[in-house]
Amino acid sequence: MLETRMADPKPPFTASEQRDKLVWAEIAKERAAFDAKTARLKALRLAKEAEAPPPAPKPARAKAKKR
Repeated sequence: MLETRMADPKPPFTASEQRDKLVWAEIAKERAAFDAKTARLKALRLAKEAEAPPPAPKPARAKAKKR
């Protein structure tokens, strides 16, 4: 039995390690989907801004009088 343990230096993955890998993989998928959505929306916003004329400047406000 001692010889068997010496032949395999790495212990098998535990259930928690397998769960951790699945969770991290799911997080990576969600991040990729979010980044893709953000890039798509940014491209749409930039295209819309390029089509629209620039906004008119706001009129200057009169300063309030001190009492």
